[in-house]
Amino acid sequence: MAIELRQQLKLTQQLVMTPQLQMAIKLLQLSRLELLDTIHQELEENPALEEVQETLSEDQVKEKTDETGTDEAAAQEVTIDEKLPDEIDWSNYIDEFNSTGRSHFEFEGRDTPRYESFIAKKESLSEHLLWQLLMASPSKEEQNIGSLIIGNLNKDGYLKSSVEELAEAGATTPENVEDVLALMQTFDPIGVCARDLKECLLIQVKHFGIDEPKVTTLISHHLNHLENKNYKAICKALKLKLDDLLAAVNVIRGLDPRPGSQYSEDEPHYITPDIFVYKFEDSYVIMLNDDGMPKLRVSSYYKNAINRGEKISSNAKDYIQEKMRSAAWLIRSIHQRQKTIYKVMDSILKFQRDFFDKGIAYLRPMVLRDVAQDIEMHESTISRVTTNKYAYTPQGIFELKYFFNSSISRIHGDAIASASVQAKIKKIIEDENSKKPYSDSKIAKLLEESNIKVARRTVAKYREMMGILPSNKRKQF
Repeated sequence: MAIELRQQLKLTQQLVMTPQLQMAIKLLQLSRLELLDTIHQELEENPALEEVQETLSEDQVKEKTDETGTDEAAAQEVTIDEKLPDEIDWSNYIDEFNSTGRSHFEFEGRDTPRYESFIAKKESLSEHLLWQLLMASPSKEEQNIGSLIIGNLNKDGYLKSSVEELAEAGATTPENVEDVLALMQTFDPIGVCARDLKECLLIQVKHFGIDEPKVTTLISHHLNHLENKNYKAICKALKLKLDDLLAAVNVIRGLDPRPGSQYSEDEPHYITPDIFVYKFEDSYVIMLNDDGMPKLRVSSYYKNAINRGEKISSNAKDYIQEKMRSAAWLIRSIHQRQKTIYKVMDSILKFQRDFFDKGIAYLRPMVLRDVAQDIEMHESTISRVTTNKYAYTPQGIFELKYFFNSSISRIHGDAIASASVQAKIKKIIEDENSKKPYSDSKIAKLLEESNIKVARRTVAKYREMMGILPSNKRKQF
């Protein structure tokens, strides 16, 4: 078999990911905050991209001066007629204001600002405990052990390492670790540095002076029954009346099972809608949220420098042209992103009109393919658009993904969205008798009476997704 080289013409078609297409896809899947960060970063790195500053026109400036001019003419000039004496007794002045004593200022009739208002960063649990440890004047070894204990606490304030592991890490004895741990378990917040829930609650009971044997016995030996609200087994084991048991349970409910959570460093993230849907008479108006979004343009300075043909080195010219192309691509990609979001929201509004009019119970089953076929785009594009994008509607703020739901069959009539079924389950549980809560099987039967056919395990799955406890833990006495 001979090996030879051949040359032939071949015509093929293939999709090439150009830089412009890559940027458009990248911006499409970003959330609003991520988009703003990307724009600000590009403004810092790209000299050919600049932000359009809003300036008043000549007519607006003239109108502004006319308005302020009339106000200034009406105001009277304030003059000071009092004159300073020619001779000043500087010795008395220095004696009065150069005192070595402690100055005391009083602000009467004012609310002095709180110390926390000047703190840029919230104090963490580790910092709070370390400050208390140093205030106890520990030895160098105790300080080292205390630092190890603080470093092995989780966000709820529980110690996740054993005494033996801490002793080995600190090159000390377990007895020394136990002594420092006992000291730190008296620190604020009460219950911190406990090794489990039982120890945490017992520390709080001891600190608050709750000397009821029933309470300590419940915490020490019957936490599993308390979790499942198996009060009959507890009453039988401790030979208590139900009223006495409920009184002890109410005391335990007042304790904090997660003492370190108040020093959590997790900051709340507030949702800013990407798009607004307002109802105007019998129709809806869609408005993109451009508030805080910088208005961009390609720098005219570099554009004119290229057009005038100024003497610029080839490397500098290539650099400027590359940055100008990058700026133009970014601006076009942002416009395309906003346009695509608008089209997707308009299509969702078309399919889910009953939801916007009447509420969650009327949400229809819908998949990405429905919107993709309606606006003639690919499903992957719709998936990117609806990720981390939020819409303000008359029914509340929802992620665009919320409007896409699987269907649940009905006994009679059209299918219903799974989100509507979850809302109905939540409503049934809210209206139930707290002394006799509904089981998952009972909720499935009630849904069947409402023309919705679901299995018991489906009810359990939706209940867990909404963070609702099972019936035995929802029971109230």
